[in-house]
Amino acid sequence: MIGNIFVNLLFGLIGFVFTFLVTYSNNVLGTSLLRSLLGFIIWFLLAFLLRWVLGFIMYQSSPPDEQDIDGEELGAKLDISTPNEDEELINLLKPKPGQGSGNSEGFKPLTPPKLVSMKDPEELAKAVRHLKEE
Repeated sequence: MIGNIFVNLLFGLIGFVFTFLVTYSNNVLGTSLLRSLLGFIIWFLLAFLLRWVLGFIMYQSSPPDEQDIDGEELGAKLDISTPNEDEELINLLKPKPGQGSGNSEGFKPLTPPKLVSMKDPEELAKAVRHLKEE
């Protein structure tokens, strides 16, 4: 964690004073002091949580040689280098002896069937009138 307990006490004192000044004008002294005490406790705990989170972030962002690396942290490092595959790529690009470019059929584009129907316009108009009536 970052800092020490003095930081928590300082935050708690700030919370106490702030809460007391806000509540004293609307409440009696006893109620204001009680609420200020609760404000002190809440601000103290928030400072503790803030110190813990900042300490965790600082630990994560420190270089790996400063961290203790145990056997439990397997997979924490990622090696992004790729193996050299130049030979495999060159072999894939070379044509194989049985697959010569002398195909007898050649390139034949795809010809899908047409989905448009060529019905009589009178029949289509009759169907539309029938659907419009229902």
